[in-house]
Amino acid sequence: MYLNFYNLDKEPFQITPDPAFLYLSSVHKEALASIIYGVEKRKGFILITGAVGVGKTTILRAYLEKAEAQHLKTIYLFNANISYLNLLKYIFAELNMTPQSNEVSDLVNQLHQRLLYYYREGRNILLVIDEAQNMPVDTLENLRMLSNFETDTDKLIQIVFCAQSEFEKTLSLGELKQLKQRIAVKATISPLTREEGITYIHHRLKTAGDKDCIIFTNGALNQIVQASRGIPRVINVLCDNSLITAFGYGKKRVGSGIVREITRDFGLENPLYFRCGVFLMMLLLMAAAFFGMRQMTSLMAAKAPVGAQATTAAPQARLVPISERTAGDKRALRRVVQRGDTLAKMIKEVYGEVDADKIRRVKEANPSIVDENVIVEGGIISFPYRNR
Repeated sequence: MYLNFYNLDKEPFQITPDPAFLYLSSVHKEALASIIYGVEKRKGFILITGAVGVGKTTILRAYLEKAEAQHLKTIYLFNANISYLNLLKYIFAELNMTPQSNEVSDLVNQLHQRLLYYYREGRNILLVIDEAQNMPVDTLENLRMLSNFETDTDKLIQIVFCAQSEFEKTLSLGELKQLKQRIAVKATISPLTREEGITYIHHRLKTAGDKDCIIFTNGALNQIVQASRGIPRVINVLCDNSLITAFGYGKKRVGSGIVREITRDFGLENPLYFRCGVFLMMLLLMAAAFFGMRQMTSLMAAKAPVGAQATTAAPQARLVPISERTAGDKRALRRVVQRGDTLAKMIKEVYGEVDADKIRRVKEANPSIVDENVIVEGGIISFPYRNR
């Protein structure tokens, strides 16, 4: 909705991966190189770890798009919470194989023969396990048997674990010692540094048409990167919502004030600005002693510091005006799930109340939410704008 207003060719901060916006920091380049090396050199198990939203899936997709499809068959497992038997059946289905038995040992032998056939044909099989931290320990323990599929020099199947950082604790369990020892290539994707975060934002703006990168002020950029803690997915959400809000206010540039409003809404308020806000409040209170509380009342209302509301729920007025200004827009407000959040709590913060109809609408806008009682910290939930 704001493309024409900012003279952009496309939306710069969508949270869905778009190869055109691919930005590789030094750690992303290292992770990509690790995947390329591990797969093409047939090393077997490859581990990519990192916090939610740092770009693990983006890097995987970047590799898969450039890989030679005629030589590489990719099996992508989105739901890692699966038994070993069902995992084998899933692999069979992806390889267009018909199971000749329902016994695990028979399926393993049948798969081994097919992988040998592919190897002789010069093809490589890649199994990508996304969100691998959700895979049951029993499945992981049995999965190591696939690493026994090898020739004298090469592994017949390459397995990439794409997981959050806590997966390494799981691998340290005694029963998974042998699996951990078989991981040949490992890379950890860390959050962006301040410089990388600003470069990341500039890259996306330039790709979208803002060649001079003038939409965000320097102060706004610094606030966004610091509040996001260098997580690209959170940067996208903050930037996108900042653009929407600035558009609603009719402002061509996104300044610090707008970013503070957005970070407050998302519960990501910068501690530095909280301290500055407290300091400003102290100055105002001292001034009140000299000039009288009645005269200062209006001043404090106008200058109320950002930090003054830090311990209360996100103010409803901050979340609704965007939809009021753009009533015909079909976009949705996106919020990052914080520790302790529930779907009902977030719905109440956004809409001011919660009921079955609002829960249903939010679930429809977020197909990944199967159970309203289970939402993942660090995930992003879209809240459809309401019309008055």
